Amino acid sequence: MKLAPLILCTLLGFALTAQAQVGGQRGFPFLELPASAKQAALGGINVTAGGHDVNMVTANPALLNEEMDGQVSLSYVGYLADIKQSHAVYAFNSEKLGRWAASINYLSYGDFVQRDATGAEIGTFNVNDYTLALSHARQVEAFTIGATVKAAISSIAGDQAVGVLADAGAAFNHPEKDFTVGIAFKNVGYQVKPFDNAERQQMPWDAQLGVSYKPEHMPVRLSLTAHRLYQFDIVYLDPDAPGKLDANGNEIEEEKKLGDKIARHFVAGAEFVFSKNFQLRAGYNHLRRKELRLDSKAGGAGFSMGAMLRVRSFELNYGSAFFHPSGATHYITIATNTGTFLKKKSS
Repeated sequence: MKLAPLILCTLLGFALTAQAQVGGQRGFPFLELPASAKQAALGGINVTAGGHDVNMVTANPALLNEEMDGQVSLSYVGYLADIKQSHAVYAFNSEKLGRWAASINYLSYGDFVQRDATGAEIGTFNVNDYTLALSHARQVEAFTIGATVKAAISSIAGDQAVGVLADAGAAFNHPEKDFTVGIAFKNVGYQVKPFDNAERQQMPWDAQLGVSYKPEHMPVRLSLTAHRLYQFDIVYLDPDAPGKLDANGNEIEEEKKLGDKIARHFVAGAEFVFSKNFQLRAGYNHLRRKELRLDSKAGGAGFSMGAMLRVRSFELNYGSAFFHPSGATHYITIATNTGTFLKKKSS
């Protein structure tokens, strides 16, 4: 029962001493992708809007609660080309061992043509990533502390890189109001085995802090989450990008603005709660919009939306996230509670 607080304190120490990391220089970047339709619809990053959705344990292990007991969920998303992601999670509660959740995440990039040194085709190979995770949470009055340990594996044509990582988080749920504050330290760990003839990479760790609040007489729950708290300036300016010209034809050097620096740290989300069986969701990720927009237009990059519909024992979640102006990525999540079927069978 002391495991979760111990891991939380350990990861906090790592987070305070870790160095800022430049994008593209970290291993296992797939760990930063949203795993379910709800998380994707709320902007991709959220550490407080758990509710009864067991998939949100991947966002913050402290969101694991009694409403998720016995719940099993499957998620699927198709990215560009043949890139596909699948996620499965199951939560259970033991009288002796406490509350747990186990999950597996699989990402396939499809098949690639393999060629020799002369360029001749000699076959095909595949590329995939997957994660095995086990989460545990303990609630003490209004506070919940949780931790996740996981193994991440990336495979390219049989060559594998292996990492051991952990998440830790804490959440405060107001005893009377629909108000939650959460903090999570994500993907802190070590690459046990790098790819052959490659250097060992840093893990894609992150520190996130968020809040969710639903006014008493309004059917909307609002969330605001700050991420990448380890580094204030996360703005990247391409030194090779052509700049704008002034009236004299001289190139104007692009400057970083304070407001943009701050905004890139925040992700906003909203859940429109019409009933326990139907919800609509929306999100905005400013960092994603600034980094994935085109020079000529931004389109819907950075925006996301979704919905939840519950029919009898099944719950269907849909999420649509715009990673690029060209179109959206669609997430489907189906969940049910195994306890419902056991009750029907016993009766």
